[in-house]
Amino acid sequence: MLLEATESQLVLVDYQQRLMPAIDEGASVLANAVRLARAAQLLHVPVWGTEQNPDKLGPNDAAVRELCRSTLSKMHFGACADGLVDLLRPPARAPSGNARSLPKHLQKPAPVQAERASIVIAGCEAHVCLLQTALGLLEEEFEVWVVTDACGSRTARNRDAAYDRLAGAGAELVTTEMVLFEWLQTCESPQFKAVQALIK
Repeated sequence: MLLEATESQLVLVDYQQRLMPAIDEGASVLANAVRLARAAQLLHVPVWGTEQNPDKLGPNDAAVRELCRSTLSKMHFGACADGLVDLLRPPARAPSGNARSLPKHLQKPAPVQAERASIVIAGCEAHVCLLQTALGLLEEEFEVWVVTDACGSRTARNRDAAYDRLAGAGAELVTTEMVLFEWLQTCESPQFKAVQALIK
């Protein structure tokens, strides 16, 4: 099973200014998050951010924040409890047509918006907010793809324990380059050179 850009959304969890200096390999983790978000924009993949208790931990890194369609402020460690699912699932549309002029059996059903059910997710800390958010998304029956080289914790042991648990729960573990090349599908993609430049 490969990722497809048309079925994907990207969620970037808590790359916050006061948190990132404490993250093991934080600069590399943040750089990969920005790469993912830039590629997502080139390939029309929606990008969402979250911030944990921003009054205490500050906002997300400016580069991450500006690449997100919206940033969800949260107090729960798992973002699903604070409304992430509502951002990821399109709202149901009301039935169309004039209810007075047509009997119910002749009214057209509301068109169903395609759901982008593949959630590519990365963030900090891997063993707390990223883990709890990803597990919540799995419970909501999304496909969850965790970008391991764009995730971090204060210690490698905590980060790696999160990956073990996520894999056991059914999440796919991937890297930034795996995501980008699967989204592209072919070197003939019009965005190939632009995305390749993000990697170099």
